[in-house]
Amino acid sequence: MRAEYIKPFLTATNDVFKLMLDMEPQRKDMRVVDDMIASRDANVILGITGDLQGSVFLGFSREMALEMVKIMSGMDMNVIDSFASSALGEIGNIIAGNALSGLEEAGFICDIVPPQVFIGEYKAFPLAGNQALLLSLTTPIGDFDVSVFLAG
Repeated sequence: MRAEYIKPFLTATNDVFKLMLDMEPQRKDMRVVDDMIASRDANVILGITGDLQGSVFLGFSREMALEMVKIMSGMDMNVIDSFASSALGEIGNIIAGNALSGLEEAGFICDIVPPQVFIGEYKAFPLAGNQALLLSLTTPIGDFDVSVFLAG
């Protein structure tokens, strides 16, 4: 995993959280992993195609996901229903879209596969001998993960 692939995702995540949720995520940890794991309560998975191919996972706790939806919509929710899932998918879509703009500036033309949202499931996605970068971030409303696997 090359640093020039991950930086646009970190920048896009920070920008989207500032703009949509009025908070700045702080980096807690960054590590290389052999599997991409959707192990949080609410996981958004987006595919990337084009010059670079791979996946991006965003993993949120149930509480954080509901608080994000509340901030965006002004509605208190106590379950991650189809409305909340759609909102989480849209956050992922906006982050990935902004990141792909950053990758385009670096000369990589890519497209996003529509997001999939997994609620309350644990899934491991093997990377066939490749590795992904897992960023753990924290905000005032909770911690979340951004995992990026891209190959050129």
